[in-house]
Amino acid sequence: MSWTRRFPAVPAALLAALLALLSLFAAAPPAGAHEERPVALPDGTGSVPAYRAAEPDLIVCKTDRPAFERRIAGFPDALRRRNLDLYERCEKSGYRHLQAAVDAVDRPGMNIAVLPGLYEEEPSLPVPTGGCAALKAPDSALGYQILSYAQQTACPHNQNLVAILGKKDLQIEGTGAARTDVVIDAKYRKLNAIRADGSDGVYFRNFTAQRTTFNSLYVLAADGFVIDDVLTRWNDEYGFLTFASDHGLYRNCESYGNGDSGIYPGSASDINDGRGYDVPRYAIEITGCRSHHNMVGYSGTAGDSVWVHDNEFDRNMGGASMDSAFPGHPGLPQNHARFERNLIHDNNADYYPYVADGTCAKPPAERGYEQGVVCPQISMPPGTGIITAGGNWNLYENNWVYGHRRAGFFLSAVPAFIRGEGTWSKQTDTSHHNRYAGNILGKDRSGASRPNGTDVWWDGQGRGNCWQGGPDGSTPGTLPRCGKERGEVSGASARLVGEPVKLTQLLVCADYNVQARRLPAGCDWYGARGPERVETQIALAVAAVLLLVGGVLWWRRLRRSRLGTAAALLGAAGLALDVAGSTTPLQDTAVPALALLLLGLGWAGTGLALRPGRPWLARLTLLLGALTLLDAFDKAVLMIPWTPLSPAWIRALVALVWVLWAAAAASRPTPRTPSPPPPPTPVPALTP
Repeated sequence: MSWTRRFPAVPAALLAALLALLSLFAAAPPAGAHEERPVALPDGTGSVPAYRAAEPDLIVCKTDRPAFERRIAGFPDALRRRNLDLYERCEKSGYRHLQAAVDAVDRPGMNIAVLPGLYEEEPSLPVPTGGCAALKAPDSALGYQILSYAQQTACPHNQNLVAILGKKDLQIEGTGAARTDVVIDAKYRKLNAIRADGSDGVYFRNFTAQRTTFNSLYVLAADGFVIDDVLTRWNDEYGFLTFASDHGLYRNCESYGNGDSGIYPGSASDINDGRGYDVPRYAIEITGCRSHHNMVGYSGTAGDSVWVHDNEFDRNMGGASMDSAFPGHPGLPQNHARFERNLIHDNNADYYPYVADGTCAKPPAERGYEQGVVCPQISMPPGTGIITAGGNWNLYENNWVYGHRRAGFFLSAVPAFIRGEGTWSKQTDTSHHNRYAGNILGKDRSGASRPNGTDVWWDGQGRGNCWQGGPDGSTPGTLPRCGKERGEVSGASARLVGEPVKLTQLLVCADYNVQARRLPAGCDWYGARGPERVETQIALAVAAVLLLVGGVLWWRRLRRSRLGTAAALLGAAGLALDVAGSTTPLQDTAVPALALLLLGLGWAGTGLALRPGRPWLARLTLLLGALTLLDAFDKAVLMIPWTPLSPAWIRALVALVWVLWAAAAASRPTPRTPSPPPPPTPVPALTP
């Protein structure tokens, strides 16, 4: 059902005007965090591949036998003997580079064993020459070419250290005792360490891939893949990127040191679009993984129908994010992610100083990724557990979310024009029906107290969103509650746009660019504090205007009125508390609502005091008082259900009119009270 049909009293012109207003403040639509050739989602006829324990068809090893024997010396006896047997075989008929073995695959269902060692794939490293150096293809915002599949096939090493193109049911397994025994290293000279493109049924197991200018392990357009016990690290963008794929499984993986996310199932197959919470299956399952010390542990731009359970996301800037903010991703807007039983904690890293001081402007090999440097690629609020920036029908249940200095859960809407869609009916199509229930907030698994700065931050937009009872602090101070059954919501709201101050904050903070070293001033995501923050600046500006206009009005019209003076004092106290409540420590307390209560009472008293001489201004002032009290009720007591706009929007518009009217009234000369006429001169009585 469209918004205009749900709210027939709200004309489409009002929605258009609001969104046009927002677009004036919004930065240009951001370039896609991951730009790829146009690709169709799989038809869904595939399946998750099974591990094959059979002996390998092809073997990869290095030729330095003493170094190999040192590597395997500490292995358990059976595993050491197996590796020695495989090495004997590899010396006779094996390959020295993984790419050579991949090129030798000539049928579906083959296994490649990679023996312990460091694989730099030297034949793949040189810069392109000949026709591959002059390919005609569009450039991405990051400067790399967006190549077609045919171009990838013709020039597989323009961007990839190891290219797996069109191979079916291929299994690649390291034979070490740990995943760090086999290391595939791009040395920051390729976009991708391993790219599997159009390779249904690919299975990766027990190795490490690292040091790229984009991502370590990239699976594209696959109907069936498994990533099992693989480590990725130290990449400009992603550790694991699986894009436009179905029937996928991540299991027991690890990723760290990535400028975007450790795990990114982008544009997972959109198989549940149009459904409610109950779905027949998920496109991708992620379990038993740990993603840490990245910009964000998990990223899901168009991360549709992904089941994420029993993982750990910790010590990133943000634990996990779902979003609809980047154009060019099939399956937008994002929908139907399911997070349960995950440990999401202590995501308080702040890597933006590496952008500010120029570290991230150096060549990747000189930035110090191996020493803990991370170069964040997009804007996001550090110190946050789970971020949903424009997503629908997501389930967040039975997770541990604790130890975040900003917020446990963060929910905001993303208008469709941000992702390049201008149709009016789509502009409010995100941030609906997200359910947060049964999560353990502010405590670790032992029950020890590990509070979040605030448990919930929500911009207020959307319908059908609900939260469990008892969050320890939230903004707004009151939230729609989830019922026992999925789909049951108590006090459901349905807002066209978020709160105006929060919306302004989001738009200011989005103006980030790592390449230009542009960190928006006024945004505390990047270090703004106190009066530097845009929220506090707005509160100070509003207070200054109202104190000036209201003060002159009181002096010229109401200073002799006890009611008017009392109302002015209440209003001044409310403005002071409003400024205080805009600060980070007080934003999720009762202070903002108390500020609105005092302001509302101040407006009401001023209106009553103005009635004798300014009846129309008095009516407008009383209306403003009523709206302010309604806004306080909405934020602190009960979010008013089924209203298309927050009272804050209407209050702001009425306040603007009031300021102009009150300024005009205060500037006019005070009418002088006419002097009473002199008493008549008595006429002397005539005497006879």
